[in-house]
Amino acid sequence: MSKRTATKPEADTGIKPRQPCPCGSGKRYKACHGAAGGAADVIVTRPFEGLAAECELIALREFVPSATATLPLRGDGEITLATVLPMAAAALRRNDDRRFVGLQVQTHSGDISRDLARAVEWVQDAELGASLPVVGPETAPAGTVPTRLQDLLDPEAELEVEVHDDFSWWLPEDVEPTGEVKLSLERANAAIMPTARLTADGVKSAYWVDAGEKAHLRWVRPEPEEQLIAAMARLSARSELALDEDSRYAGSFRAHGLLVPVWDLDREKHPREWDEPAAALGRRLEEALASLEDQPLDAAERRARDGLRGRQVTIR
Repeated sequence: MSKRTATKPEADTGIKPRQPCPCGSGKRYKACHGAAGGAADVIVTRPFEGLAAECELIALREFVPSATATLPLRGDGEITLATVLPMAAAALRRNDDRRFVGLQVQTHSGDISRDLARAVEWVQDAELGASLPVVGPETAPAGTVPTRLQDLLDPEAELEVEVHDDFSWWLPEDVEPTGEVKLSLERANAAIMPTARLTADGVKSAYWVDAGEKAHLRWVRPEPEEQLIAAMARLSARSELALDEDSRYAGSFRAHGLLVPVWDLDREKHPREWDEPAAALGRRLEEALASLEDQPLDAAERRARDGLRGRQVTIR
């Protein structure tokens, strides 16, 4: 096994070797981006931390089938973030000069933010009609910190997400799909589960999805996991964790450092009918979170917390 080269002196990078690496991995710089190959080896468990769009990025990456949003770039130019691109490409520049970057792609490092940033940088200079199948292996010089999405986006800007019923947006409006393109579109459209983004005041990154036998609400929450679970336990002990009588809390999954609670819903109801129940639940959660500061969980709430923990899984 080859040895990694030594970290660059502090004067070259501005970062002390024993400081936490700015990539967010939790490792020291000298053991992460400060060592050759470090960026490719390190798993960044919360890749979108520090961005106001973090929760939406996780939703679009993990479970929203067809959606787009304009990236809030710090500089000039317009790039559309997409859930899935044709052939699951990492990026493409269409012949009509629209630039796209895909979220649901294969990754070649442990830092999704870094891979996305490389796709953004690639598509900015790509030729018309060019497509980037995957983001390649790490090529940044040893001892440097590669560009990450946090370096390219306005950290305070949120994503204005548009959910689509199909993938017709893959092509310009005046282009009629034929041959393999048409077949690919048909296959992709057939796999979509109906999805809608809830839009009530105070409700962010919450998506209704019709999974066939059931409908679900998947809600990416920004709070630290232990605080969120404690607040949910407080509501559960009061029988206040459901959205209404036609719903029930099903469990939660972890994705990219955040928790995503899931509720089973009455699929006969229209997605818009869940806006106000979700907003009311959000207010109850905020109150429960605030109460934790001076009211520790009691015995019943601790039992409820243990039950909620038993219904968690990690997918990323």
